[in-house]
Amino acid sequence: MGLLRWSRRPAEDVEARHPAATVVRGVLARATTPLLPDDYLQFVHPLWSARELRGRIVDVRKETDDCATVVIRPGWGFPREYRPGQYVGIGLDVDGKWHWRSYSLTSLGDSPDRTISITVKANPDGFLSSHLVDVATPGTVIRLASSKGDFVLPEPPPEQVLFLTAGSGITPVMAMLRTMRTRGTLRDVVHVHSAPERGDVIFAEELDALARDEPGYRLHLQLTRSDGKVDLDELGRLVPDWTARECWTCGPSALLDDAERVWRGAGREKALHTERFTLARGDHGGEGGTVVFSRSGKSAEIDGATTLLEAGENLGITMPYGCRMGICQTCVVPLAEGYVRDLRSGDEHREGERIQTCISSVSGECTLDL
Repeated sequence: MGLLRWSRRPAEDVEARHPAATVVRGVLARATTPLLPDDYLQFVHPLWSARELRGRIVDVRKETDDCATVVIRPGWGFPREYRPGQYVGIGLDVDGKWHWRSYSLTSLGDSPDRTISITVKANPDGFLSSHLVDVATPGTVIRLASSKGDFVLPEPPPEQVLFLTAGSGITPVMAMLRTMRTRGTLRDVVHVHSAPERGDVIFAEELDALARDEPGYRLHLQLTRSDGKVDLDELGRLVPDWTARECWTCGPSALLDDAERVWRGAGREKALHTERFTLARGDHGGEGGTVVFSRSGKSAEIDGATTLLEAGENLGITMPYGCRMGICQTCVVPLAEGYVRDLRSGDEHREGERIQTCISSVSGECTLDL
């Protein structure tokens, strides 16, 4: 067992499809020390990495004027199967700095061509999303983080399903719809989707085809500039049996807040599943100040609205993260010194406590061992 642990350890942080692959990578790393297998493998194939998950962009397809589907061929070690509704971490090197974000997978959970896809809406304030939509080209090698997330359908799915989406919130649900159609489980699904105008509807043609060809799928498309927003207090007019359905909803925070209120009022909280793309910030912020990354020897002055995760990434520091919304706990690290404040609750944390960097900002000064 000691020899097995010794062999596995150099590659134990990279998830493998088969456990034996970790041992092989570890042995390679031991054999090539002080160099790493990557130092040799990158000359043979850029996706053969023993220490990180990689992928190559093979296609970028525009869905709307500001939205594109990015098709990626994962490299060695990326799990072939994932659950529709999960997200994946994407790392892209732009001008010598790695930028990381999470995006919902829109491909089938067991795609036959072994590619994955994400569908990205360019955010005016989002550097990476704009780059993926408008600049990224086939052939670009990216870094990947394994798929994660609990916004998924059970297997088999419920007999009656309601999808409630708006804008780019349709992306995780699209993976569910595609998988259900492929597996023949699209039996009784009502989908209420909102977008400003017809030209803003992501996957518009595919949704139309589903509604036309699948008797078990009913689509209500709400174009908000002409029809106004969906009033969830009057949801019964659109979906008379909504309280009998299990619901998956994704979209702007206002939609999700309303859904949680309405489902709570009906005593149906357990039937509602939500996915947020943005941090639900309260009226709280840190005082701002200096964050020090002791292991990297770097520091930054940030305001009280900038998270510690964002501060580290802006300095080019590899930060652990997952959902970026305080849900998955992937970003939890101990606070070495100082004080930070939770941007959602306003709670202050001090030296020795474990904190979530994606929802915390500095209060005066703090130090992280990163």
